[in-house]
Amino acid sequence: MTVRSWLYVPGDRPDRFAKGVASGAGAVVLDLEDAVAPAGKDAARAAVVDWLAGPPSDVQVWVRVNTGERGRDDVDAVARGARLTGVVLPKSSSRALLERVHDQLLAAETATGRAPCSLGVSPLVESAAGVLAAPALAGGPRVRCLQLGEVDLAADLGVTPGPDGAELLLARSTVVMASAAAGIAPPPAAVSVEFRDLAAFEAETRRLTAMGFRGRACIHPAQVEVVERVCRPTPEQVATARDVLARLAASPGVAVGADGKLLDEAVARQARSILSLA
Repeated sequence: MTVRSWLYVPGDRPDRFAKGVASGAGAVVLDLEDAVAPAGKDAARAAVVDWLAGPPSDVQVWVRVNTGERGRDDVDAVARGARLTGVVLPKSSSRALLERVHDQLLAAETATGRAPCSLGVSPLVESAAGVLAAPALAGGPRVRCLQLGEVDLAADLGVTPGPDGAELLLARSTVVMASAAAGIAPPPAAVSVEFRDLAAFEAETRRLTAMGFRGRACIHPAQVEVVERVCRPTPEQVATARDVLARLAASPGVAVGADGKLLDEAVARQARSILSLA
């Protein structure tokens, strides 16, 4: 996956769906869970199902479903939408949930003629149990990437994150490590409620990117441009990555870079990662 920005859009605001797709985000997440009041959830689901019936675009479209029985019904309702890329599963902490959703999505793919496992899943880790289950979740069926819900997680842990988020360091590193071990895409960083002080948002996004997150979830279109810019490799980084791969191709095994340092397969992996993000 090369998605950098994930823009969450309330599921009860169909007037914003197309705007979200046009925002420049790599993925739009139509939210049926926290963004929708209980009294409006049925109407929101109907609006999302109606919109998903339209033709697909280049932008990925995900739906964050609810938990429990309502979540089960949400998956069945949205799974046949032609625009759907996959579903985001909130408060994930069990491999059993992934197995059940896999079966639901497979039934929808069969009914609509889509290729098996073409629909993805993104578990949202939002509890201590979810963090401890991250390796199992990352290796689950259809999982494209994990996501981290830090507001709910902080409440579950009983911590108050400071400016640098050190209180959540273990959880963040666990999700990044579980993703790498499972061979799936690195997780996007969690949402931030800061959309006015974009300089602070950018600084935090850079810190999280250095920790191994790739991209970030957004709750406001103003955040999208920042994430796209911060998480897209610079022309200089792309040129360096291409030079590294060219030198290794010319001298298989170990080569010497332009800076005089040794190049090996580990450096090549980093170079390929940069090019994929570009």
